[in-house]
Amino acid sequence: MSKKGILLVNLGTPDSPATADVRKYLDQFLMDERVIDIPKLNRTLLVKGIIVPFRSPKTAKLYKEIWNENGSPLLYYSRLQAKMLQERLGDDYHVELAMRYQSPSIESALTNLKAGLVESIQVIPMFPQYASASTGSVMQLVMELVSKWPTVPPISFVNSFHDNELMIKVFAENARKHQVESYDHVLFSFHGLPERQLLKCDHTGSYCLKSADCCQTLNDTNKFCYSAQGHDTARLIAKELNLSKNQYTVCFQSRLGKEPWVQPYTTDVLKKLAGEGKKRLLVFSPAFVADCLETLYEITVEYHEEFKALGGEHVQLVESLNDSPVFIEALAGIVK
Repeated sequence: MSKKGILLVNLGTPDSPATADVRKYLDQFLMDERVIDIPKLNRTLLVKGIIVPFRSPKTAKLYKEIWNENGSPLLYYSRLQAKMLQERLGDDYHVELAMRYQSPSIESALTNLKAGLVESIQVIPMFPQYASASTGSVMQLVMELVSKWPTVPPISFVNSFHDNELMIKVFAENARKHQVESYDHVLFSFHGLPERQLLKCDHTGSYCLKSADCCQTLNDTNKFCYSAQGHDTARLIAKELNLSKNQYTVCFQSRLGKEPWVQPYTTDVLKKLAGEGKKRLLVFSPAFVADCLETLYEITVEYHEEFKALGGEHVQLVESLNDSPVFIEALAGIVK
């Protein structure tokens, strides 16, 4: 009996923390036209001439800090999620894992599904909130690759799952392990994007320009907006934890370059909260379904040290979804 193909796709990771492997990863990642969405010549000069040569050695040092006996935490948990989902779905399904950048590649995963004679393929980009630079990039590459097949099976894509009830419950339960009430403030720190990428998603051409609070409420106009979906995720987790609006802040991390990115920036929020006398912060990173460099180092180490230097005491990361059986139930529900 033919099976239904499921393709899980996460962002990617270097094959090792060696500078050469990090350089290879950054080059592929940053040369994606959806990640740095400027003309190709300018992108090539910027990425290959400036960013990759100077950033690779520094980033390699950071990857060495989070690398462990299982290798890359992102790849380790992604493989575990795919294995657990396969076991949960059973023999009627064929689950493959891919990374948008580096290994295992989307092309190799699709080849495995084709060889498995699947009757259909469902692609689940492992990004709760839609963004052109993540989910959109995965969709584009899958369509480009499959378009070259002589026969194309039915293919479907999951656009986002930012409001998935079980996912929200896992994040909330992970926070309760740290006694939420013992913290002065809660941050929902999402990965940042250039403002221009959000403006491009405003098909009206004017909605985003009318109000600085346009992302606070999810509606038909901004339903595919990364920031609006992020605010909705934060609102739902806060509701699950009975947090009032003044007990949490939505912010954005991981800026690159000098142009405006989605605000408020996490670093600015840290300064503001330290100035208000806040000492202990609990930080979610709900743009990721597995712990990675942005959570294990940027939040756990960099933001913790920055906050302490400002007079704070502690920044505590809320663990990601990782190997949670409840999150696997969420994925199974999305599939079915």
